Amino acid sequence: MRNTEEKRLILLIVYRIVVITLFLGMAVYIDIKQQSFSFPQNTIYYFYAIISSIFVISGVYALLLRYVKNIRFNIYLQLSIDILLVTVLVYFTGSVHSNYSLLYTLIIIYSVIFIGRKGGLIVASASAIAYGLLLDLEFYKIIPYISFDAQDYRSTVGDVFIRILFHMVTFYTIAFLASFVVEQEKKTRHLLEEKETEFAQLDLLFRSIIESVDTGIMTIDLQKKIKTFNRAAEEITGYSLLQVENKQIEDIFPEFSPFFSKENDIEQSKNRIETIIKTPLEKKIHLGCAISPLKDKNEKQIGNIIIFQDITDIKQMEEDLEKSKRLALIGEMAAGLAHEMRNPLASITGSIELLKQGLNLANTDKRLMEIVIRGKNQLDSFVRDFLLLARPLPITREMVDIEEVVEEAIENLKLSKDWSRHIKIKKVFYHQIKTYANKRQIRQVINNLVLNAIQSMTSGGILTLEVYVVKINGEKEYAEIKIVDTGCGIPPEHLKRVFEPFYTNKEKGTGLGLTIVGRIIDGYGGKIKIESKVNEGTTCIVLLPLKTQDDFVLRDEFKQR
Repeated sequence: MRNTEEKRLILLIVYRIVVITLFLGMAVYIDIKQQSFSFPQNTIYYFYAIISSIFVISGVYALLLRYVKNIRFNIYLQLSIDILLVTVLVYFTGSVHSNYSLLYTLIIIYSVIFIGRKGGLIVASASAIAYGLLLDLEFYKIIPYISFDAQDYRSTVGDVFIRILFHMVTFYTIAFLASFVVEQEKKTRHLLEEKETEFAQLDLLFRSIIESVDTGIMTIDLQKKIKTFNRAAEEITGYSLLQVENKQIEDIFPEFSPFFSKENDIEQSKNRIETIIKTPLEKKIHLGCAISPLKDKNEKQIGNIIIFQDITDIKQMEEDLEKSKRLALIGEMAAGLAHEMRNPLASITGSIELLKQGLNLANTDKRLMEIVIRGKNQLDSFVRDFLLLARPLPITREMVDIEEVVEEAIENLKLSKDWSRHIKIKKVFYHQIKTYANKRQIRQVINNLVLNAIQSMTSGGILTLEVYVVKINGEKEYAEIKIVDTGCGIPPEHLKRVFEPFYTNKEKGTGLGLTIVGRIIDGYGGKIKIESKVNEGTTCIVLLPLKTQDDFVLRDEFKQR
């Protein structure tokens, strides 16, 4: 508030100099051109002295404003001195004949602006008293009368009275009119400020709502340039507003281009679409979007609004649900099928063993018999794996040292035919990571993953095994088992199907290895993630909850209650 008043006072000082200079300068110019003066020639020097004093006094005003911080004192001081200067100016420019008495009205107007109606009436009264006193002093010859021809002029009481009365009425009229205009202006400004505040609050509320929702909101104009992009949109897509603002939508999100074709424009308000976009980090995001026309108050379309959500997790859940349904169906089949297959296999095994012991077979027959036994063993292994999909996790659990299981898996696989002496092993273990689980199943998980890794490095490479403790959501602890190879990698079209039953690209594989791994890890409430690039290698990350025997005891007691 104080800074505003200071600025207005500085402007007043500048305007005073400009107005007085122009006002008096024009009068002098006109009088010189007409070869006559609007005031007595013997006072011309006083006239210029007054102009000079106004410049000097304006400088003093500016200095006072700098050193005297009382704004009201500065205003009243300037008003008083201005009334005195105008009175002196009127006296030296013909008094009753002077036209410069109009300057009183400017003082009254700016007094109303600074100190309101009451202040304006006080200044109007002071101006009337100063002007009336000047004329009375001249009339009664207390001060000398200055005119063009003092001998020719004779004023009467009526002349002086009418002149004073006219100016008095003028001054008060100006004070009332100026105060009315100023008050109306203040009311209008106040209303405008209220409306601006309300608008700012509404705008802030609107922006807060837009920025607070977890749904991405993006607007584009008719030229398909992105205009707004809220916080959720930045988090979902990985782009900032600065990166996308005023850019063509097809340049940033080419996946949206088909939805703005001419045939789709008419039905845009009904569009509920799904698409996949890439973030700046090349991560694929599934989006569920709604596109609607953006209209102004006249219902004229000015652009489009796109509302979208990240449904990647939902899509993953749908895939997991579909996979679970398939596994459940396979499990039901497995239980019956395995039972039906195991009985004949047991008979075949017994018969072959008796034949092998009771007959003296030739070498050719022995090889044929070995082929039969090997085929039987493969069928038996297949049935055993198949049963794992249907059978619940075994009840027998113990505290399993994960580092120990990993070491055993490496030792066993070094003796297998798939091992290559050109494979180098790097191990990074966190000391003593244990969980309450079935050791045979944990060994099966690690065996499967490490076997896949060494099978992908037929010409050698580096096999890295890391075991750490990690926290998810800042609370729950997991054992993270990371198996990294530098093998041939998995093509993208195969990577998304590696956990599907019977899906394999190996000649001798059954396609159940990773399915069983996934089944075991899910049973322990863990997670598995596989990342791979062709000719670069594959990374398998397994997260297993670190549990103790007490976790299961408490859970069983809770169930019994």
